[in-house]
Amino acid sequence: MSQTSSTLRRGEGAPESLIWLSALACAAVVANLYYCQPLLDQMARSLSVSDTAVSAVPMLTQIGYALGILLFVPLGDRMRIRPLTLWLLAASVVLLTGAGMARSVTAMALFSLGIGVSCATPQILLPAVARLCRPEQRGPAVGRIMSGLLLGILLSRTVSGWVGHLLGWQAVFRLAALGMTGLGILLYLALPNTGGEAEEAYSALLGSTLRLLREEPLLQEACLTGAVLFAAFSVFWATLSYLLHSSSYHLGSETAGMFGLVGAAGAGAAQGAGRMADTLGARFQVGMGMAAILLSFFMLLAGGHSMAWLVLGVIVLDLGVQGGHVSNQTRVYSLRPGSESRLNTAYIVSYFIGGSLGTLAGTLGWERAGWTGVCVTGMGIALCGLLWTLWMAYRARQKQ
Repeated sequence: MSQTSSTLRRGEGAPESLIWLSALACAAVVANLYYCQPLLDQMARSLSVSDTAVSAVPMLTQIGYALGILLFVPLGDRMRIRPLTLWLLAASVVLLTGAGMARSVTAMALFSLGIGVSCATPQILLPAVARLCRPEQRGPAVGRIMSGLLLGILLSRTVSGWVGHLLGWQAVFRLAALGMTGLGILLYLALPNTGGEAEEAYSALLGSTLRLLREEPLLQEACLTGAVLFAAFSVFWATLSYLLHSSSYHLGSETAGMFGLVGAAGAGAAQGAGRMADTLGARFQVGMGMAAILLSFFMLLAGGHSMAWLVLGVIVLDLGVQGGHVSNQTRVYSLRPGSESRLNTAYIVSYFIGGSLGTLAGTLGWERAGWTGVCVTGMGIALCGLLWTLWMAYRARQKQ
């Protein structure tokens, strides 16, 4: 695969093997960002801190991810992807090992920030593959890779919940370090050594990312709606373990992790969303996603005392978020050929800033009004996103 793939050029078409490899790698790496979420209650007890203090762990992980994307993903338009991804994976191994030995919430928070920074690999691989795809291949390929990414996000919770229950929360991060070592060997042997075509210096690449954001109204719209999508997603997932450990359910981390399997039902939406964005339009798909998220929080509110409603709400929430996210990315990648990595940088940084703010908002909602506060917070975020999307659709129609 390496020899053939090294000769690939823009728009010639990405081989199926490359798409599947990218989906696997994205799933494995992005999982590192979410292992902590079903373990928060266990971490708080182990480290003798409050729920608010331990919520810094997922929040800083998301902030670190946004920072890593800002610093490293623009290099995907200039550097060869194999050495760039391997260096980041090596850093992940070191930081995950450190997290597995942390003895204070401060140390854990700092390692989590570093883990987030080092996990930029999926956002390097995704635009690299999109760059190689033929136009008619791009939507389905992005959808397939995003399906892998979503499965990594959701199933990471299942894995960490069960491993944490059986072996303790620190074992989760030690095993993740071993997993990244194995992935690094696989990518070294199989990843194509293609690269971007930009010749600008690193500082110029960063500057051009901001310039693209200023000059592309559709990118601005995608960044804002993406931030809202992930904020709503994080409001729920950052607080689920608190609900399941509460007097309403009295369940452990393994049950919180099992909800990853429930949410995996939304992974199939990724491929469909990529195709529908090409036909129905990305803005329509995003609006439908916002409406689904709003509906899901009404279901989740009932789920405060009903497992059936909680399960249904998770499925609808993940369908809405994933459908809107893939549609946004498909639209972003088509804006300026040759700038896919920088376009992706602007979008994903905004996306994870929204996620970190959603984590904070969800935790505050839980502390002030319990599960009702969480769901009302999610409803408010989704409603604002839906109204904004409808307003943009109205403005676009007026200009026609």
